Amino acid sequence: MEIGPLDHETLLDLTVNVIPLGMLVFFFVAFIVASPFGWNSVTSGLQLGIVGTMMVLLTILTYYSGRAIANAERDGESEEPPGVLPETRE
Repeated sequence: MEIGPLDHETLLDLTVNVIPLGMLVFFFVAFIVASPFGWNSVTSGLQLGIVGTMMVLLTILTYYSGRAIANAERDGESEEPPGVLPETRE
C-alpha cells in the first residue's frame, strides 16, 4: 500500500503522529458539538485555538517527517547493506 512517495513501512512509522492527531481532531469536534464548558467567546476561542494550532503543527511535523523517512529509505537502498565492508583499494 503506497500513498504518494510513502510506502507501508513509512506509514507505520508515522502512526506515532497520526494517533495523537486523531485525538486532537476528536476533541476539537467534541468541544464544538458538545460544548461541555458552555460557550464563552474568549475561553472557547482560546481553547479551540490551542487545540487547532496543535493540530496544524502536528500535521506539518508529520508531513515533513514522512518525507524525511521516505528520502532516507530511498537513499539507503542504493548503499550496501549493513555489515558489508566496502572494497579497499591498495
